[in-house]
Amino acid sequence: MKGQWNELKFGKRTFSPTVRTLEEMTEVIFNKHFLANASMDMELYYMFRDVARDEEDANKIRERGWRYDVTIIPSSTLGVEFVKTAGHYHPCPPDSKLTYPEIYEVLEGEAHYLLQKREETQGVERITDVIVVKAWAGDKVVIPPNYGHVTINPSETTLKMANWVARTFSPVYEPIKNKGGAAYFELTTGEFIKNDHYEEVPDIRFLKPLDTWINDLALSKEVEMYELLKEPEKLDFLINPDPWFT
Repeated sequence: MKGQWNELKFGKRTFSPTVRTLEEMTEVIFNKHFLANASMDMELYYMFRDVARDEEDANKIRERGWRYDVTIIPSSTLGVEFVKTAGHYHPCPPDSKLTYPEIYEVLEGEAHYLLQKREETQGVERITDVIVVKAWAGDKVVIPPNYGHVTINPSETTLKMANWVARTFSPVYEPIKNKGGAAYFELTTGEFIKNDHYEEVPDIRFLKPLDTWINDLALSKEVEMYELLKEPEKLDFLINPDPWFT
């Protein structure tokens, strides 16, 4: 509903969202007939960036070089497709061939995280791995380096999720946008359809949230991920992925 999520109260503070509309997503929507009849100002999801409970927490987060975000994706459909995020990749930190990783938590609802590994050789792009992780409230999912990702809300309830990520980069949207979406579309039937704009893609591997965790990343489903601010060593991989993923 337009304007329903125009603010987020978190601790002692209130945040306003960046709103993603259908007009900004037209290139990555599967059902082009739906687009021909839809309102382009349809609000799809709401991104509350750089969230912190109070100024003390905000200073700690900035000093560490992190960012904590909350994204809300109300239940909706895009024609025959579930509502989703635009999808993006991350750049590499300085002096690394690994892109910045990220970690998500489902706070409310259900999420399907579609991850795809992109490799480029002599200007030719290949998708070498596609993963779908199905997650519910309390689940944490690590997006490893060199994977682009899309979040899908496949349910009839609102999806509310949070993420920790390095604050020093901007997402790279063009590779997914230029291909008309991710390697697969998830339809409202529950079926995953290959995107014909990709020459060749592997079959989907379905993983559990725990399967995405890196070694020694002991997390609890019962404790919200925001509390990792008290255990900063567990988030070191966000800034310097090489020791954790090589």
